[in-house]
Amino acid sequence: MALARAARDEDVAAIVDICTRGYRRTYPALLSSEFIERMLAEFYTAERVAKEIAAAPPNWLGYQVVEEDGRVLGAAGGGLTAPGVGELFVLYLDPDERGRGLGTLLLDHITGQLRELGATEMWVAALDGNELGIPFYEARGFGRRERRRTYGSTEADNAWSWRFSRPI
Repeated sequence: MALARAARDEDVAAIVDICTRGYRRTYPALLSSEFIERMLAEFYTAERVAKEIAAAPPNWLGYQVVEEDGRVLGAAGGGLTAPGVGELFVLYLDPDERGRGLGTLLLDHITGQLRELGATEMWVAALDGNELGIPFYEARGFGRRERRRTYGSTEADNAWSWRFSRPI
């Protein structure tokens, strides 16, 4: 049975692997390989993930993972962006484990953390054209609110994301 829990130091390699494979599998038709590699180098190195395992409330609650039979199969993280406002910053699953409810388990776990901190609404961004993420969030009550340039993108990248929110 899968369970969501706070990440531990020994989860670093699994988190890096899952996020890297998930990012590369999700975005090749939507982003340039240069942009993908730039984002992977910024966010998903062992050094950065190791530093971000621990929570630094309220802006970052630390990586959370979903584990089954001793294997980490997904990683996520969220935090508060304003009083009463939470955000899911990252959620990736092992690409071979999608469709089993593990993403929902992680999303629910992060939602619970944000509620405990007093959040009454939750935001998430999904790349325009992300046919895995957008339907997932919409099916869980998130509605499109605004379209804006993707974090880390330049005018030359021409990458846009939808911002979604829902009450929690």
